Amino acid sequence: MKDINLLNKSELLENDKNHLWHPFTQMKEWAQTEPLIIVEGEGNYLIDIDGNRYLDGVSSLWANIHGHKRKEINQAISGQLQKISHTTLLGLTHPNAVILAQNISQIAPGNLKWVFYSESGSTAVEIALKMAFQYWQNSGKVKKTGFVCLGEGYHGDTIGAVSVGGIDLFHNIYSPLLFKSYKVPSPYLYCKKHNIPLDNGAEFCADEVKKLLEKHHEKIAAFIIEPLIQGAGGMLPFPPGYLNKVRQYCSQYDVLLIADEVAVGFGHTGTMFACEKENVEPDILCLGKGLTGGYLPLSATLASDKIFDAFWGDYDQLNSFFHGHTFTGNPLACAAALASLDIFGKDQTLKNLPAKINALKEGLDALSKLDFVGDVRQCGLMAGVEIFEDKSRQTPFPLKRRTGHKICLDVRNHGLILRNLGDVIVFMPPLSITCDEITHMIESLEKSIRKICK
Repeated sequence: MKDINLLNKSELLENDKNHLWHPFTQMKEWAQTEPLIIVEGEGNYLIDIDGNRYLDGVSSLWANIHGHKRKEINQAISGQLQKISHTTLLGLTHPNAVILAQNISQIAPGNLKWVFYSESGSTAVEIALKMAFQYWQNSGKVKKTGFVCLGEGYHGDTIGAVSVGGIDLFHNIYSPLLFKSYKVPSPYLYCKKHNIPLDNGAEFCADEVKKLLEKHHEKIAAFIIEPLIQGAGGMLPFPPGYLNKVRQYCSQYDVLLIADEVAVGFGHTGTMFACEKENVEPDILCLGKGLTGGYLPLSATLASDKIFDAFWGDYDQLNSFFHGHTFTGNPLACAAALASLDIFGKDQTLKNLPAKINALKEGLDALSKLDFVGDVRQCGLMAGVEIFEDKSRQTPFPLKRRTGHKICLDVRNHGLILRNLGDVIVFMPPLSITCDEITHMIESLEKSIRKICK
């Protein structure tokens, strides 16, 4: 087996195309390209095998918070390596998992004091669904087995998470495998369909939730929602107040609220957790991606006393939560997470966000004037720029043209990495990004839109 440092670029590319199956990728197309090989990260930048530097405009798939190669996180992981790399939480415990659980519970919205670890956003959601289901079984309301979700919602790629997803492009093919869920419209698209200004749409959209819960609440265990903005659905923000009304209706009709903050948590919307924006306390909260600063796989599912207490009892009652993962609460990942939380305080990360959010807004306002930009959407440092062939008629480019994909390839010529969701170009940089770097992102995207869409 060759030393990885001795492999040259051509060998790596050949072996990649012969052995590595990439996620969300048509491999026939991939085989015809020369992909970037990223070998290093530094601050807000990625560095390829040829030494080229690229601003990480999507925070390495919405995960990196404080930039790459932060010494505090590196040192925390290195220090833990000198002690132990992994020990199970099944029948044992360890300091990092304990301290991190305490710290997360202290900053989480409301009284979400119980922390159940896993390794990814999808598993955090699977745990939340099973937890909500078993809560009602343990509580004696055995008919409450259904789940409500949003159209264009995305909660991960495992079977339970897909069952409460709403993106047909990703999910339709798996429909025979899925359990049925109740769906209500995506608030952004519902307002757009009925020509209602987003700022005035909260009650209009939430009324659909109320009608569904009123009719089916006796069969519904929980409503799962991405607070404030739907990410993978196309960066679709909610009407202000919508989340709060959903919370009210879930409480009124005795339905649990699961907040999936895997993508939106840890500062991306401007506050540590998106639920804070509308003073909402969910019954269950899912975290991932940025939990470790984007360094190592770790996720968490938080629950209130109300949920936890339904699983409390003598062993022979068999009401324990029968779920676990090999690497649940891995010590290295927990060490990274603890260091990341410390950096929030040290760097005053949240305090410095408003200026960056405003800089992004100003840049998006400028992009909205371009001929092919038909819509721009923003929530905090999360944004989407939607491209149309005919802006006035909102006519999309033909699918085969791959316009959004080509734009994201072209911005690399300007030292920037972006990703697209169809013809929606996504901005979601690390929170450590500077206003000057935001300007660079905007100017680079403008150049590529003008070039590719002409």
